[in-house]
Amino acid sequence: MSARPTIAFLGLGRMGLPMATNLVRAGFPLRVWNRSVRRADRLVAEGAVSVPTPAEAVRQADVAVTMLTDGAAVESVLDGPKGILDAAPAGFPWIQMGTIGLEWTDRLAAVAGGRGLVFIDAPVSGSEGPARQGQLVILASGPDVARQNVQPIFDVLGSRTVWLGPAGAGTRAKVVLNNWLVDLTEATAETLALARALGLDPAAVVDILEASPLGSPYAVLKARTMLAGDYAPAFALKHALKDAQLAADAAGAVHIDLPLIEALLPRWRQTAEAGHADEDLAVVYTASG
Repeated sequence: MSARPTIAFLGLGRMGLPMATNLVRAGFPLRVWNRSVRRADRLVAEGAVSVPTPAEAVRQADVAVTMLTDGAAVESVLDGPKGILDAAPAGFPWIQMGTIGLEWTDRLAAVAGGRGLVFIDAPVSGSEGPARQGQLVILASGPDVARQNVQPIFDVLGSRTVWLGPAGAGTRAKVVLNNWLVDLTEATAETLALARALGLDPAAVVDILEASPLGSPYAVLKARTMLAGDYAPAFALKHALKDAQLAADAAGAVHIDLPLIEALLPRWRQTAEAGHADEDLAVVYTASG
């Protein structure tokens, strides 16, 4: 591929749209597809080409990027006369960047391999803010021969790319990181609730945490979000729930117990079902105490 390959970018959701925007602004020719066509309007104004099907996006592209909600959504853009597989030739590189879990990643990698596609598994660590700023961490995995070709794309999307081995290792790392994220969020919510119940000012507790090695930047940020009651979605609870379940599923597949995840999942589901699914996962604080 050239230094500026034409990219077929599929999926313009909360993460995909800012990622695609950064690519087109960096000078990459972009062919974009999204179920809701209007999501592409801003990109078209910046020079991208909006196309009606995934196949049309791929047909005149050098590489495809999928940034979709789950494995079923990714599979839906692969198959049929309007899917990626209908248009991608042997050797075509496909970068799968959505968080879809181990089972789906392994299944899709097998499909890609069976059709001669070069499959790069590269989910990201980071939410909408880092996506807008090009500050994601790319958890990349795939054939060594693909690295040089796709690295210029990753350099635009993220502040760091970590290559982890064969395709599938990136998703395994993302599952592990998500386990940490949801456990830390729940621990933060419970800590604030305990402080409040004991008659302490939770904000003062956050100040203490921030000044000590105990207070990770993420936990302090989420704690202040919780106390402010600002649940504008940087990372929606419904997506955090999906990722927590993927971690639980991965643990079950290798016969490892994750008691923290198993304990928080029912309460987080109740919070989502109470009308908070589209709010930031910090909203789980409302269910604590």
